[in-house]
Amino acid sequence: MIHSAGFLLPYQRRPTALLALTVCSLALCQDCFAQRPVSPSAAATAAEATAGVAATAPTRILAIGRLTDKATGAALKPVLPSEVIETVRLYLAGKIEQWYFKPDDSAVVFILNLTDTKQAHDLLAQLPLGRAGLMEFELIRLAPLQPLGMLLPKTVR
Repeated sequence: MIHSAGFLLPYQRRPTALLALTVCSLALCQDCFAQRPVSPSAAATAAEATAGVAATAPTRILAIGRLTDKATGAALKPVLPSEVIETVRLYLAGKIEQWYFKPDDSAVVFILNLTDTKQAHDLLAQLPLGRAGLMEFELIRLAPLQPLGMLLPKTVR
């Protein structure tokens, strides 16, 4: 949304700046994310670069829910109203921080305010679609982007 004077408001610039910072950080740290074996010397260099940066524990769970083969239109129709109500309750209770739907209709995506995948599995399995065997979740533990610590001067770490 552009302000009537033709410029972005401060809250509208923030997401762009954050995205730019993330992209630049990833570009600078591309070796940190490469899908290849790391040589001992490269591992030592990375360890030295992140020395003094505290290791971070998982802080959230990314839950990607996909319908099972049993999820036909006829099976979903009676369950969906209670699914929505119970999902909203989890959101209002602070268990679900964010929720999305993939544009290709292939999955629902939650960011959960949980750190334990077993607890997340048990919570989501109790939703109506889970109880009916109509949805399964892939659970991924999330933590702050540790390689960003390499961008900090050693005196700040």
